[in-house]
Amino acid sequence: MLEFVYEYGLFAAKALTWVLAIGLLLVLAAGLASRQKQAAQPLEVEDLSAALRRQQRRLQLATAGTEAARKALRQQFRQADKAEKKQPGEDTRLYVLDFKGSMDAREVHGLGQEVNALLQLARPGDEVLVRLESGGGVVHGYGLGAAELARLKAHGLGLTVAVDKVAASGGYMMACVAERIIAAPFAIVGSIGVVAQLPNFNKFLRNKDIDIELHTAGEYKRTLTLFGENDEHGRAKFREELEVIHQRFKAFIAANRPGLDLARVATGEHWLASDARELGLVDRLQTSNEYLLEQSAGRRVIRLAYKPRQGLKERLGKAAEAGVGRALMKLYEAGQRPFG
Repeated sequence: MLEFVYEYGLFAAKALTWVLAIGLLLVLAAGLASRQKQAAQPLEVEDLSAALRRQQRRLQLATAGTEAARKALRQQFRQADKAEKKQPGEDTRLYVLDFKGSMDAREVHGLGQEVNALLQLARPGDEVLVRLESGGGVVHGYGLGAAELARLKAHGLGLTVAVDKVAASGGYMMACVAERIIAAPFAIVGSIGVVAQLPNFNKFLRNKDIDIELHTAGEYKRTLTLFGENDEHGRAKFREELEVIHQRFKAFIAANRPGLDLARVATGEHWLASDARELGLVDRLQTSNEYLLEQSAGRRVIRLAYKPRQGLKERLGKAAEAGVGRALMKLYEAGQRPFG
């Protein structure tokens, strides 16, 4: 019996030692992960000027005819680098931000973080290029996005928006804050209007003998509902609210681009940039890549990007979203082909 107690006690002591050791390792790993998480910066900074210069030099070396020509080029590059280091200061910089907005405008949070960083880094006279792509979305989200861009101008920074694909509705609300809008010829621009829609299941539920009770305090606390029976009084109020938003939208556009004929452009229509330029919605037909290459010849170009850390759930969600998007695009493309 004593031998059993001794053996059991020895086993329990070993087990406790292992548990304590594993617990200590877990605590150390958690502490290390926490420190790494704190040290990791979600803001990425990339010197696009340096990247473009390296690319140009690689191309020049690759196309040089002889080894002697390559040697001369390398010497030329070294001399250029030395001369650049001896320059007493820098001219104004061009900072680049990328904004690709979704319907719920969740990307505006990251834009705000990028603007915060720029206001701590940039100097009056510097310029910000925003490569914007959005078909619009919720009013409050894109209104906040426009307000974030307005902060840059308020601090004396030049602001240019480049539209390579689409800046419509809320996307154009943000774009119009800029001093200059450039766009690729076939980019979609405009859609200065307001739209809202929702399904109503009331008839379906009544057919199933399901009653819905909706209690509100305040005449217009709920104008339209998904499950209750809507009436003309509620519909009229809902349309009135949409019209108020549209009027505010038009006033905002007029304040930022006073030369526009609002009666012509604020109808909810959208245009290709080549036509939008004639209407005054766009200032120049030019792609963002062309503009960057042009500007990099005379000043330093730096890209800032807010990259929040994502957990496994977010990564899986994005992967699923991308997969569904690709599948829908393939179905659309298949439908466009007259001969399968």
